[in-house]
Amino acid sequence: MNADRRFAALSDRLSTEIAAARLHSEHLRMAEALLFASAEPLTEAELAEKLPAGARVARLVEDLAAYYSGRGVNLVKVAGGYAFRTASDLSHLMAKEVVEPRKLSRAALETLAIVAYHQPVTRAEIEEIRGVSTSKGTLDTLIEAGWVRLRGRRRAPGRPVTYGTTRTFLDHFGLDAIDALPGLEELKGSGFFEGRLPPGLSVPLPSDDDTLRPDEEPLDDGDLFMPLEVEADEGEGEADEASSGAAAGRGAR
Repeated sequence: MNADRRFAALSDRLSTEIAAARLHSEHLRMAEALLFASAEPLTEAELAEKLPAGARVARLVEDLAAYYSGRGVNLVKVAGGYAFRTASDLSHLMAKEVVEPRKLSRAALETLAIVAYHQPVTRAEIEEIRGVSTSKGTLDTLIEAGWVRLRGRRRAPGRPVTYGTTRTFLDHFGLDAIDALPGLEELKGSGFFEGRLPPGLSVPLPSDDDTLRPDEEPLDDGDLFMPLEVEADEGEGEADEASSGAAAGRGAR
C-alpha cells in the first residue's frame, strides 16, 4: 500500500514537472519571437507585459542567452534590455551589407559627448564647455539621429531646454547603461589624451535618470513638436579644433 502511494506521488510529481517543462518551452518560443521581431532591445518588464502571466522571464532570458551563445547571433544585454546581435567574430561578414552612415562633424561629436557626460545640459552650457558657439542644427542632427532628446526646461531666466541621451544612443554604441562610458583613467589608458592635461580637467560620472532634477521643470506641450532645422555648424573654425576629449571633460557640473 505504501509502495502504491509513493508511486502515485512520484507519478504526480513527474506529471507536474513535465507540464511545467512544456509550458516553459512554449514561453521560451514566445520570448524568442518577441526578441527577434523587436526593432529595439526589450527589458524584462516589457517581455513580462507581452508574455502570459506566470512566465519566468529571467529564466527565459538566461536560457535563450545560453542557447545562442555559440551561434551566429547572440542574445546580448544592451540599453537596459535584451536584443539579438550578430556574433562579434562574424561582424566582418556583414560589412558589405551595411549602408555607410553619414559621418558626424567634429562639432556634433563634441556636442554628443558633452550631452552624454553632463546631462541634463542646456545649449548655453554646451557652448560654455566647448568654448565656441553651437548651432541649433548640430543638436537637431543628434535629435534626428535618435541619440539626443529634449528632457525638460531649466528653472532659469528664459527657461532653456535641457538635453539628454536616449536608449537608442546606448543601443547604437553597445552600452547597457550610461555609466558604462569610460572614465578619465580609462580614457588616459586608451591613449585618448596625449601630452599634459589641462589643470582641473575632469570627466563626470554620467547619469541618464529620467527623473527631472530640482532645477528642471517639465516640457511644454509644444516642445516635442519643435521643427528640426538641420544646418551647418556656425561655430566650426580654428576655435573648433580643440580636443574632443577636453571638450567632453571640461566644466563638470
